[in-house]
Amino acid sequence: MKLQWEIFIAFFRVGIFGYGGGPASIPLVQKEVVERYKWMDNDEFGDILAIGNTLPGPIATKMAGYIGYRVGGYMGMVTALMASIVPTIILMIVFLTSLAAYKDQAWVQGMTHGVLPVVGVMMAVLTWQFFDKGREGLGWVKTSALVIISLVIIEFLGIHPGIVIAVLLTYALVGGKKKSSEKEGAQS
Repeated sequence: MKLQWEIFIAFFRVGIFGYGGGPASIPLVQKEVVERYKWMDNDEFGDILAIGNTLPGPIATKMAGYIGYRVGGYMGMVTALMASIVPTIILMIVFLTSLAAYKDQAWVQGMTHGVLPVVGVMMAVLTWQFFDKGREGLGWVKTSALVIISLVIIEFLGIHPGIVIAVLLTYALVGGKKKSSEKEGAQS
């Protein structure tokens, strides 16, 4: 029961503070599951994020469902999903009703504009952490090349990021299998 409560609290925090949608909540999920509760490490979290980004639908609920299942089974999955969507439902009802009456007020517009830099910084920190982990595994040259190639493919060729991620995951899986079979051949 304690584990289910921890899952609920972790994803409730993400749901309540994840202002700005799924991408804004990714650093919050990472903070809860990697740093606070230590249910996984940054590498595992990065894998879940990469796979979650290739699937359709909101990233926050996909990650909540998977992490909840992994940590607490089917009950953990339901708990994590409910905890991540209930705050949104409540806040939408309360805030949209309240803010609709005050939408032209300067303080309301300032509040929404003030959140954008915070979300930007959180995303930049998370991006740097992933870049740094990639550098440790591949080195600066390969990591930088992959970042630049991905940017060109997504921005200039207009290919969907999910397709780029899927191709890179496939490349990593094939490359990882080749390396492990080479190691097994060298050991025998």
